[in-house]
Amino acid sequence: MPYVPTFDRTQMMMCSWDSFVDEESIARLIDAFINSLDLTKYNVKEPASEGRPSYDPRGMYKLYIYGNRKGIRSSRKLAESCKINLEVKWMMGGAEPDFRTISDFRKDNIDSLKDIFHEFNRRISGAVEWGFTSIDGSKFTANNSKNRNFTKNKLDDRIKWLNAHTDEYLRILKDMDEQDEMNEMPENLTREVVEAKLAEAQERLAKYEAYQKLMEESGASQMSLTDADARLMKSKNGFMVAYNPQTAVDSETHLIRDFNMTNQVTDHGLLNDTMKNIREETPEDILETVADKGYDKADDMIECLENGIIPHVITSDGKDAYELEISYEEAEADTASSIPEDIKECLHAGHIPDAYKEVIQDMKVEEVRRLIKDETDPDYGKDNESPYGTQEEMMERAKQGYFVRDPERNLVYCPAGEILRQKCIKKNGNIRYANKNACRHCKNRNKCYKGKNEWKEIDFTKDGLEKPCKEWLKAEGQECDSKKKKRKGHYELIKVVKFKLKPDIVKMSQRMCLSEHPFGTIKRSMKADYFLLRGLRKVTGEFALLCLGYNIERAKNLLGFNKMMELMAG
Repeated sequence: MPYVPTFDRTQMMMCSWDSFVDEESIARLIDAFINSLDLTKYNVKEPASEGRPSYDPRGMYKLYIYGNRKGIRSSRKLAESCKINLEVKWMMGGAEPDFRTISDFRKDNIDSLKDIFHEFNRRISGAVEWGFTSIDGSKFTANNSKNRNFTKNKLDDRIKWLNAHTDEYLRILKDMDEQDEMNEMPENLTREVVEAKLAEAQERLAKYEAYQKLMEESGASQMSLTDADARLMKSKNGFMVAYNPQTAVDSETHLIRDFNMTNQVTDHGLLNDTMKNIREETPEDILETVADKGYDKADDMIECLENGIIPHVITSDGKDAYELEISYEEAEADTASSIPEDIKECLHAGHIPDAYKEVIQDMKVEEVRRLIKDETDPDYGKDNESPYGTQEEMMERAKQGYFVRDPERNLVYCPAGEILRQKCIKKNGNIRYANKNACRHCKNRNKCYKGKNEWKEIDFTKDGLEKPCKEWLKAEGQECDSKKKKRKGHYELIKVVKFKLKPDIVKMSQRMCLSEHPFGTIKRSMKADYFLLRGLRKVTGEFALLCLGYNIERAKNLLGFNKMMELMAG
C-alpha cells in the first residue's frame, strides 16, 4: 500500500486566512463574543494619540481566552503562538505582540476578566434552564514555594534550631581562644569559617524573629514571602501553598454559574459568599445549593436561609437534619412571599415560609437561659487577661504541670517548656492549640500524653487561661490546684426560634458528579492546576479566564455551534 500523499512545500497557493480556521472552531466563538463587547464598560485604556500605535485590546482578550482554554497560559508561550498558531494569527489579524506587552495587558486589565465571565453567562442564560447549584472548592498551587511560607510553629522550630547552633558556634570560638595548640582542631574548621557560620546564623535568626514579631502584631497565622495572599493548605497530596477557589456549578447544564476566589484554608462559612452574585441576579427566586460536609457551619446555613437560599449540606453519619437556632423577633410576616427580606422576617418570627416547608421541620419558639455580660461592669472585657505578669511567670507555672495560655500572643506554654500555637477554631468557639514537631521529639511525652495521635491537642475557651495536665501532675505526685474561672455577668431568659433543617438526599447524591467535573477539566485538560500570578486580586482574574474557557467549550457542546454564534453576537 502506498503512503498518504503529501503536498509539495515549494508549491504556490492562493487562499484566505479564513480558510485555515475550521468552520466550527472555538476561535470563531471567542472572536464573535469579544467583537460584540462594549469595552468602555470594562475601563479599557484608550490608545495614546502620540507615539507608536498600541495593539487592539480586543485581540489581546481573544488571545488570553483562547490560550487559557488550550492550555497556553504564559505570556511567552502566547507570544510564540501569535507566530506559529494559525487560529491565533487569524484572531489577532497577524499582530505579533511580544511577551512583555501581553503580560502588561493582563496586569492592567485584570479586574475586567471576571466581569467578562459574567457577561458570557448572561448571554447564554436565556437559552438554558438553570437548576440548583453545587458548591465545592479545590486547591490550586500558588506561585510561592513551601520554603517561602512560614507558620508560627515553623518559625518557633527554626528559631530554636538557630539558637542552638549559635550557642554551639560561640562555644567553639571560646574553645579556640583557650586552645594552646590549634593543630588539635579539624583542618577545615578555622576561626574564619566558624565566624562566617555564626554571622550567617545570627542574620537568619534576626530575620525569623522579625517575621515572628510581625505575625504576632498583625494576628496573622501564616506569612508567605513571594505571594503574600497565599496560604499553606492541606490537600490529598499533602501540604501545599495554595488558593482555595469555590465554584457554583449548575445541575442542569454543568456550567460554572459563578466562582469565589478565597485563600481560606477550609470551606467553612463560604456557602453564602459564593452564592452572593447569583442571588443578586435573581432576587425573587428561591435558590438551592448542595455542598459536602466541609461546609457544615450553622451561621452560614442560617444566613443562606435568610437570603432565600436552601443549603443542602451533607450531614454527618447518623444524622438526617441540622438543628439550628436564631433569635426571635415578633413580626407579621408573609409566608407566601419569596423575597429574602420577607423570608428573614418569617424565620425570626417563628413561621415556616411556604418555600421552605419541605426542608424545615419542628419550628418552635422557646425561652432559653443565656449569659448576659454587663458592659457597665468595670471588669467587663478583662475575662481573658492573664493573671501572670510576664512570660517567665507563665512558663514557670507551666513547668509545674499546667497548660498556660497567653491571650495576648495567642499561644500556650506546655509543662515541657514548649510553645503550642493555634491550630484551628472549633464549631463551639473553642480554640485548639498544638505543636506536632515538639510533641514528636518530646522527652517527657509519656508524662503528658498517651493518646492515639502523635501529638497533644489542647482546647481553650476564649476566656480560658489555664488547664492542668493530669498525667503530668499524677507522675509528679502532685494534686491539681487549678480552679475553674467563674464567668462574669448575669443570666436572662430570652426567646429563640429552634428548627430542624433537613437537606434533600436526592440532590446531595448528585454533588460529586457536578462539582468534580469542571475542576478536573480545568486541572487536566486545560493544564491549570497552578496559578502564574500573585495576589488574591490577580489570581481572581486568572481563574475567571479558566472558568470562561471551560464554559465556552461546555456551552458549545450543549447548545451547538450555530446557536452559540447567535448568542455571542449579542
